[in-house]
Amino acid sequence: MASLTQAEPVTSPPSEFIRGIGPLAAISLVVGSMIGSGIFIVSADIGRQVSDWGPGALLLVWLVTGAMTVTGALAYSELAAMMPKAGGQYVFLREGLSPAAGFLYGWTLFTVIQTGTIAAVAVAFARFLGVLVPSITPDIFFPLGSLALPGAADPIQLGLSPQRVVAVLMIAALTAINVLGVRLGAAIQTAFSVAKIGALAVLVLLGLTLFRRPDVAAVNFSNFWGTGDWSLAVLPIIGAAMVGSLFSSDAWNNVTFAAAEVRNPTRNLPRALAIGTGLVSALYILANVAYLNILPFYGDPNGTDVMARGLQYAAQDRVGTAAIEVALGSGAAAIMAVAILFSTFGCNNGLILAGPRVYYAMARDNLFFARAGTLHPTYRTPVFGLVAQALWTMVLCLSGTYSELLNYVVFAALIFYLLTTVSLFRLRRLQPDLPRPVRAFGYPVLPALYIMAIAFLLVVLLADPQQRKFSALGLLIVALGIPVYALWRRGRTL
Repeated sequence: MASLTQAEPVTSPPSEFIRGIGPLAAISLVVGSMIGSGIFIVSADIGRQVSDWGPGALLLVWLVTGAMTVTGALAYSELAAMMPKAGGQYVFLREGLSPAAGFLYGWTLFTVIQTGTIAAVAVAFARFLGVLVPSITPDIFFPLGSLALPGAADPIQLGLSPQRVVAVLMIAALTAINVLGVRLGAAIQTAFSVAKIGALAVLVLLGLTLFRRPDVAAVNFSNFWGTGDWSLAVLPIIGAAMVGSLFSSDAWNNVTFAAAEVRNPTRNLPRALAIGTGLVSALYILANVAYLNILPFYGDPNGTDVMARGLQYAAQDRVGTAAIEVALGSGAAAIMAVAILFSTFGCNNGLILAGPRVYYAMARDNLFFARAGTLHPTYRTPVFGLVAQALWTMVLCLSGTYSELLNYVVFAALIFYLLTTVSLFRLRRLQPDLPRPVRAFGYPVLPALYIMAIAFLLVVLLADPQQRKFSALGLLIVALGIPVYALWRRGRTL
């Protein structure tokens, strides 16, 4: 196992990272990376999956997701305070398990997890901008063929459309901003995170007071647990339904990627992880309570208006838009579009900022292109990693739709959350005397429960007929990194 004190490679970067991320910016990086468009959308699909078990099952999915997210963040707090280095989770896996485990995480992050998520969020930004600017349409004007992906219902049409062009321009603009220095990127992240928290808080507050519909709430909460069988047989149903809520709550670990740029990291990283995940999880749960006070849980897919369609069959799954439409009428689409534009812009800024720090750490270990391990002499940012990430993400944007792509990586992402928590136990056993400024809350019980919960979800996703193909492909993406790792270890240039 690699030593925590191993020497840096001889080819050192021209300068060190700037510690330009303060405590508020660190929390904002957690919050901003988590809140995208998911909270406004995925509750519809969750509601359909748990229909027989009623509104109670919907809230249970979000409660369990929140509990898992906060528990995972508390476990990561010990590792982050102990190893506040660029690369974060990559470093935790490298030191706690093996360099190969770290590489496989970085490989999957670059090929699909980080870049695919950035692409998906960028296209969501473009789609909602199209509400305000109708000429930004999904119509392809420069076709490049089609691609049939395993598990996808229809082939993906490759090419350029106004929406995809906007998505590419958004990625280019945010990449350029983050090239100019971490302080600028952190300032933008803080501003947009505050705006997103404010928008969600207003939605929650008004949904529980001014916009609340007592008749709707009475029906939802009088049949709170539905008519389904609440035996152990419901657990796989709940597990499969958590895919959307887990993705909506993901990316909280991105703050660890930029640990080398966080001021007083042994204190601010654990606080950012705990406060950020706790705040967002609470807002997500309350937002769903607000939805249930405005919209009927049950609905008809052929309903003629928003109330008839209910939460389950909100148009294009836009639950947030449906709730605002009930409250404000025809102006809802524009209001929600503006809210999601802020949300997606801030989310992508955080994702674009954080990812290249992992590629930097990999390059410093001679496991990625050497140029990714150098910093700009003036701005002290990993420019090569930022550009490489942007270019690959732009390629992914050519598909224009990423629901299948995100499904492919759920399984892989969960594997690395599990392995990272395992590394916490392994480091406690192998190197008990290492300084630990912060210790994982509830250790060993809570981290062990977190591992067990993820292991259960992995089994559910492999067994579920709807998710099996996606899970297998996600696992294949991870496995493809094994021969690539062997090539890097031999010093070959890819």
